[in-house]
Amino acid sequence: MTGQPTRPTSSAPNARPSFWRSLRVVGWGFLGVRKSSEYQRDLAQVNPFHVVVAGILGAVLLVLLLLGIVHWVLSGTAPAG
Repeated sequence: MTGQPTRPTSSAPNARPSFWRSLRVVGWGFLGVRKSSEYQRDLAQVNPFHVVVAGILGAVLLVLLLLGIVHWVLSGTAPAG
C-alpha cells in the first residue's frame, strides 16, 4: 500500500474528463434529476474546472433564453392608452 487513495474503476470506455460530460452533468443538475449511481460515477470522471465553466455557460444561456421569451411575449402586446 502506498497510502494514496485509489480511484474507482469505471466500465465506461472513456474515463478521462471531458467537457461534454461536464455539460451533461450540469444540464441534468439544472433539471434536478440524477440517479445516485450516475452521480457517483460522474464525480469520479469530471474535471471541476469544466463543471464551473459549464455551469456559468448554462446560467448565461438560461438567462438569455428567459430574456428572449419575455421580449417575444411583450413585443406582441399593444401599448395601453
